[in-house]
Amino acid sequence: MIAKIISCAVLGIDGFPVEVEVDISGVGLPIFDLIGLPDPSVREARERVRSAIRNSGFEFPLSRITVNLAPADLKKEGPAFDLAIAVGLLLATEQIPHGEMIGRSMMVGELSLDGTLRGVPGTLAIASSLANLNSGQTELFVPSVNAAEASLIEGINVRGVDNLAELVSFLSGKKDIPVMVPDLENLATTPLPGLGMEEVKGQENAKRALEVAAAGSHNVIFYGPPGTGKTMLARRLPAILPEPSLEEMLEITRIHSVAGKLSPDTPLMTSRPFRSPHHSSSAAGIIGGGKIPRPGEVSLAHRGVLFLDELPEFTREVLESLRQPLEDREVTITRTAATLKFPADFIFTSSMNPCPCGNYGDPRHACRCSYHQIQRYRSRLSGPLLDRIDIQIEVPRLDYTVIEATAAPESTASIRARVNRARQAQIERFRNLGILTNSEMGPRQVKKFCTLGKDGRALAKQAFNRLGLSMRAYDRILKVSRTIADLEGCENIEVQHLAEAIQYRNLDRELFRE
Repeated sequence: MIAKIISCAVLGIDGFPVEVEVDISGVGLPIFDLIGLPDPSVREARERVRSAIRNSGFEFPLSRITVNLAPADLKKEGPAFDLAIAVGLLLATEQIPHGEMIGRSMMVGELSLDGTLRGVPGTLAIASSLANLNSGQTELFVPSVNAAEASLIEGINVRGVDNLAELVSFLSGKKDIPVMVPDLENLATTPLPGLGMEEVKGQENAKRALEVAAAGSHNVIFYGPPGTGKTMLARRLPAILPEPSLEEMLEITRIHSVAGKLSPDTPLMTSRPFRSPHHSSSAAGIIGGGKIPRPGEVSLAHRGVLFLDELPEFTREVLESLRQPLEDREVTITRTAATLKFPADFIFTSSMNPCPCGNYGDPRHACRCSYHQIQRYRSRLSGPLLDRIDIQIEVPRLDYTVIEATAAPESTASIRARVNRARQAQIERFRNLGILTNSEMGPRQVKKFCTLGKDGRALAKQAFNRLGLSMRAYDRILKVSRTIADLEGCENIEVQHLAEAIQYRNLDRELFRE
């Protein structure tokens, strides 16, 4: 007898329906075959399902069993097919009655040996795939720990299941499993980290640069001697960013769910991510990878901040692999099994010392590095990578009088209010254009929204020639100028806005001098 149950595979950040076909034959020796490009974790389902069925009080058939996961050309990985395989076996052996509910259901979940269900990654992507199907499936059965996450998707009925016996009782009409109803209104917004701009002493230029970066979603690098506050500033960027919209929250949650980094206690991520990988991280860890590609740090930072401390200490492979996500806001990973695209729209924040010893240009400490050591250290950052960093700001060593100053610094709330106003102006400007911030502008939008007056064009020409700017760097200066104008509430880009944006190309000026 043949039974069919719909399950789901996750590839990238998308779910793809998989039909689990179970055939039980009385001809031949008892055997349990699992076909359809399963990986080892899927093949091991045979033992999990056998033990789960027996320990749940049901009969496991001593017959020739063939389970096919269709389509056969799609690579299957992970234990999420356990539940569908078990239900298919019970249906084929008539231990579960055939009913309308099964025909419109999708089932995912990992079975333990005693029949209880463990959570699986990517439940939000699975629920999204079911909501987009037009084949009549409207019911989704998932482990109880994943039910709140899956219920965030509208248009489907999500039911959380604790164990196999409970699901069989429901399908047999003996027990009810209620539909999970999301309570979005009472999902408390995750409080901002206890890091405020008030804690930063001095460094007004750097704080202003951070505000501009937040307002226009611009990439920024801080450089200066050790201990001047570069890392401290970068870690406070999330505190002045606007709160994410519900759509952005779902994007963030979906990626973290697929990566298996979503806590059962946090079905919806309500704050922007801040990722800070160590400089020993590999290119696969930063960009993403694996036999079947998984999201890396650039995707886990989507709609948030990616901070790379001591940027030159990262390997050349890692640094150069950042070019595509910084330019395209997505990353393409090609493997033998699949070629996948992951979103990677983040604010890139980084820090570096001016030289290996960190004291180059410091009036209080002598630099011990030779000219060639300094050049070799800086050459780790290629020109194309620096071109993609909009704001390059020096963070100098502070004078003691600044540290002892008693004047209250500007509050985080007031800075965030200005950032929100600037972001709102950009949303209105780019309505129906498919972009949200100035940093996302393409050549057409730059030409339309970043026009300069006569004096501005003269200043831009002078900067372009003297600094040896590339066209990419010039476009980014114009985008930063547009953001500065938005922060000031100005409709047009004035000379002072352009001049401030040019001042943020500090590394361009230093490299040109040398």
